[in-house]
Amino acid sequence: MEKKLVNPKLIVLTGMILAGAVLRLLPHYPNFTPIAAMALFGGAYFTNKKLSFIVPFAAMLLSDLILGFHSTMWAVYLSFALIVVIGFSLREKKKVSNIFLASVSSSVLFFAITNFAVWLGGSMYPMTLAGLAECFTAAIPFFSYTAVGDLFYVGIFFGAFEFARTKFPELARANA
Repeated sequence: MEKKLVNPKLIVLTGMILAGAVLRLLPHYPNFTPIAAMALFGGAYFTNKKLSFIVPFAAMLLSDLILGFHSTMWAVYLSFALIVVIGFSLREKKKVSNIFLASVSSSVLFFAITNFAVWLGGSMYPMTLAGLAECFTAAIPFFSYTAVGDLFYVGIFFGAFEFARTKFPELARANA
């Protein structure tokens, strides 16, 4: 059997994730970005586990090269990697309820890890349990943007790809 040089599924998945990275560069509400959607989508749709990490991480890194880096980037990228792993759980079970739960779980995970990192940085809050509670409390308004943004972009990514698969059956058959 002859192998195709151009894999349409790989091109579409990569293009969608790169589009998500570009959306990070446009003006938006705080934390209303497609970060979690890029990771969850990559984990759910790339059949090659290495590509599940490489493509979203490369897109994220490219946009971060433009946006800039900060001292808690390690927490953002750790969250991102864990969200890719959550996406793995959706591979064979892409039901709306599962995708919704994965999106909300991703939002909570990102919130917990990144805000713990802010507290751990030690410059904004006292290094006490009260300081940790203050850090998380101060971040609650941003969580609403994160959760709504994640649900919005997850819906766009998953919905657009599933719609494309109905119009272009080769996307359903190809491996990426």
